[in-house]
Parts: sequence; structure tokens; C-alpha cells
Amino acid sequence: MERPLFILSRNGRAHKKSVQSAKIRLICGSMCGRYTVVTPASGLAKRFNTKEPAGAKANFNAAPSQALPIITNAAPEQIQLVSWGLIPSWSRDPAAGPKPINARAETLAEKPSFRQLLARRRCLVLADSFYEWQATPAGKVPHRILLQSEQPFAFAGLWDEWLDRSTGELHPTFTIITTEPNTLMARLHNRMPVILPDRAAEQAWLADDLSPTAHQQLLVPYDAAAMREYVVSKLVNSPANNNPEVLAAA
Repeated sequence: MERPLFILSRNGRAHKKSVQSAKIRLICGSMCGRYTVVTPASGLAKRFNTKEPAGAKANFNAAPSQALPIITNAAPEQIQLVSWGLIPSWSRDPAAGPKPINARAETLAEKPSFRQLLARRRCLVLADSFYEWQATPAGKVPHRILLQSEQPFAFAGLWDEWLDRSTGELHPTFTIITTEPNTLMARLHNRMPVILPDRAAEQAWLADDLSPTAHQQLLVPYDAAAMREYVVSKLVNSPANNNPEVLAAA
């Protein structure tokens, strides 16, 4: 199913620039900056042992600022659709400030804003593949990366809520944690998203009774032997192309 060409801003107006800025962030080298969630809602609910999410649709080209499925440590039995691009709770003007889509695992404990979220607000970001652009002499070549099993998985993420004091509305957002690449990813990029390896690791990431040190020890590269990748067409370069065609091998 095709997604809208434009992303809606908070005032409900179609915002073309947000799509373009997401594309710019990715082409400039963000990691991870685009991924897929094509597993049906019923399949996600079964895989992560939660209630089936309402309103979730297949997303072949998930991009920053879109509402995407996550599971938070505050509500581990529920899949929520939350905007990708972190707005800290202390932000005075979200429209003017950065909305990081990634956070480096190695420095989470060094940055006050991320350190607090590591201790208080962790999430699973549900996905079934992601894209990366390999720099070549002929230009950047997009690749799709997925598990050998082709099953859904969870990125490790952080989330927060920003209160709009003018309306009283809470706006939850999230970011994806990245780490050093494994041998498969090192051919494509110098970073990769943290994929939690199994259900035990996912539950440990959400557990509130573990220390930040224990949580940070989970943030390691995924086993390269359990992953595969292939080249896709440049249709994926634009978030406006959100359909099964972007998954086809080039």
C-alpha cells in the first residue's frame, strides 16, 4: 500500500520539506536513516507478544518524522506508533532544534540527555530490514539489509515525550541506537543499527531493574553470518516511493 507523498506537520498541513529533509539526512550519511516494517500487524503482535497495534500499515520505506511502531519500557505489552526523530522533553522549540534519528552506543553515557534516557526511557524499534547507501566511484548505491530468516526484529532505541504547553498535548518521539559495523556492514558503512539478537535481549533492554551499564552491554553488532544484503534500485532514495517495488533487487 502506498504511503502519502507528504508528511503531516503537527498543525495538520502537508509538509513537503520534511520529506525532502529526511532524504537529505540520509544521503548525507545518516545511519540508520531508512528501514522497512512490512510484517503485518498480526505478525508483529505474535513476534513481540503484544496486542495487535491499531492503524499500523506496511511501510516499505520508513523515514524520519513518520509515525512508526515501537514498544517502550513503560508499556511493554503495547505496540505504539511514534514519530522517528527525538525531541527531548526539555526542548523549548522543537521546530528549531535538532531531532536526532540516531544515537551512538559508545557515547550514550557521556551525553546528559541520552544518559537520562538510557536509564529511564528505552524502546524496541520494530523492523524487518533496513537500507544503507554504499559510497562507490559511480555514486552511492542503495542496499537492503535483512536477517537470513527474513523475520522481524527490534532495533534498540530511546524515546522521550515533549509537552506542548500551549495545548497540553504530549508528543512522543524516538531515536535508533547505532554501533560499530559487523563484517557484512563494514563493506557498506562505518556504522550499523543495534539489532537485539533474541527475545531475551529484547526483554532485558526493556527491563527497568537492570543498570545502565547492563543495558549498554547489549549494544553490540549483530552476528554478520545471520544477515544478508542485496542492491536495490534508487527508487528508495525518495521516501515518496513507499511500495513493494523498492524491495526489488536491482
